[in-house]
Amino acid sequence: MNSNPPQAGYTRAAHILVKPAGARCNLRCTYCFYLEKHAMFEGATYRMSDQVLETFTRKYIAWQNTPEIEFAWQGGEPTTLGVDFFRRAVELQKQYGGGRTITNSLQTNGTLLDEEWCEFLARENFLIGLSIDGPPPVHDRYRIHADGRGSYAEVDRAIRLMKRFGVEFNSLTCVTRESAYEGAKIYRFLRDRGVRFMQFIPIVERPPDARSREIGLDLAVPPDVRSKDNPTEVMPFCVEPRPYGQFLIDIFDEWKRRDIGTVFVNHFDVALNAWMGMNPPLCANSRICGSALAMEHDGTVYACDHFVYPEYRRGNVLEDDFQSMVLNLDQQEFGACKWTALPSSCKSCEFLRVCHGGCLKHRFCLSPEGEPGRNYLCEGFKLFYAHAAPVMAQMAELLKAGRAPAEIMERQPGRPGPASANRRKKSKKGKKKRR
Repeated sequence: MNSNPPQAGYTRAAHILVKPAGARCNLRCTYCFYLEKHAMFEGATYRMSDQVLETFTRKYIAWQNTPEIEFAWQGGEPTTLGVDFFRRAVELQKQYGGGRTITNSLQTNGTLLDEEWCEFLARENFLIGLSIDGPPPVHDRYRIHADGRGSYAEVDRAIRLMKRFGVEFNSLTCVTRESAYEGAKIYRFLRDRGVRFMQFIPIVERPPDARSREIGLDLAVPPDVRSKDNPTEVMPFCVEPRPYGQFLIDIFDEWKRRDIGTVFVNHFDVALNAWMGMNPPLCANSRICGSALAMEHDGTVYACDHFVYPEYRRGNVLEDDFQSMVLNLDQQEFGACKWTALPSSCKSCEFLRVCHGGCLKHRFCLSPEGEPGRNYLCEGFKLFYAHAAPVMAQMAELLKAGRAPAEIMERQPGRPGPASANRRKKSKKGKKKRR
């Protein structure tokens, strides 16, 4: 296979989401789409070997020609591997980094974090994505241990430890059928716990279909967005379209009153990018995708974290180089399909520039004209974008004029002006996935 680097000036910015523990996790979250992947790796130890870790680190750094390289660790639950695994990962990054800036982000449920972990994470400047769905009754509804116990108390302990050690963290909140009606409460709760960077992830999963049963899985495989025959039934815990749109509206109205410039929400950042005339940075909202792949514990690389299925295998890091895995025709077609398979009603939609049809995994519905490929959440997104449009337009104009978007906030008597905040930028995969 061709291992020569692309021509000078070509920017290789493919992002690999690494799953060093595979589907291993100490929780049994009801809505998790990844625990079922045990069926695909029967007999696996779910621990990335040193050979895979070393090979991946060396090849990944050599492939990237950007000044900053991000390593993103996810699961399952990566902290089940223990802190020594990540000490070794950092050691290899320094060995092969060649003096370039290297950053690490780690998605965790937080339940295994202790003082040793937090000391390491702070010293090595890891950015933590903490899975927390809201206050205890909301969080413990689905984020449970195998015996049914909720996990909130352990997550709260992790927050206190990370604050004490100075570990930088974001929140990742899954939005379910029930929590869609609790948006403002969840947002205020996270803000009051000191979270300044929030990601809200809609839970959308379908019951098993013929292909998933063939593999031994409990949820449907992602749809063929070009097919009119995709089942549209979703699991009972899944968020509904209009309530999801209202969820975003409830959060947005709370945010715009007092938190612009001090709290950052993934959907609002994406929308503002679009109103500024830029391609949204999140892969689900981008015009095309395909540059955010996932690598399993055994070194096998797949098209995307949501597409870890045999038909989306792109190679293995022990045998293949990243050029052959990222730039092969199957992966290019996969990414382009996000645009080429859009229904005509999407291409004429006033909000096309914001969502570009959304995530391929969620595009299993028919358009009003009967075309395939419409996003299950389309109605909710339209509801939110229409509501946010006037404020987004105002903020975009302020930014273009070199002024702060926070100027639009409603002033309250005795309330100080908005503080500025510097955001630590995250690459995407776009996607920080839910766990």
